[in-house]
Amino acid sequence: MCLPVLNGSVVTNEYMKEDFFIKIETWHKPDMGTQENVHCLDPNVWKTVEVVHIDIADRSQVEPADYKADEDPSIFQSIKTKRGPLGPNWKKELANSEDCPRMCAYKLVTIKFRWWGLQNKVENFIQKQEKRIFTNFHRQLFCWIDKWIGLTMEDIRRMEDETQKELEAIRKKGPVRGTTAADN
Repeated sequence: MCLPVLNGSVVTNEYMKEDFFIKIETWHKPDMGTQENVHCLDPNVWKTVEVVHIDIADRSQVEPADYKADEDPSIFQSIKTKRGPLGPNWKKELANSEDCPRMCAYKLVTIKFRWWGLQNKVENFIQKQEKRIFTNFHRQLFCWIDKWIGLTMEDIRRMEDETQKELEAIRKKGPVRGTTAADN
């Protein structure tokens, strides 16, 4: 299985300059999420890291406003691959199935928001929203498998170009859409 090795994105703010950034780094590994410190952080930094496990089949990890039955891995079954639905013990079942491919996306989210009195609150809020986004995205990814399985890199690049043009057109003329922050 071909897995992307590492990618990253950094969000900054012109007003706050070096006092604000969100950095997301991802390692994709063909395992069940059992590796420690895949980002090779300094041991002192690693001690401060909170590891958050996401179970895409666990509906309790999904905000009620985000729930969509057609994006629920616990009820979805792929027509093309016959994968799913994912039961409560899907991780154990997958670990015991040598012939079934698996992949874990190890995400390292680093947030810096240096503003006295707000730093911890804002950083914690952003971390919560990132978990929410990752949970929803990976649930969609699983449930949309019949749309992407078998695509070539040429197909993917073409779709990326089309999507970029479509999003730019929407951004220029339409109202703001997408994920909004959840307070709870």
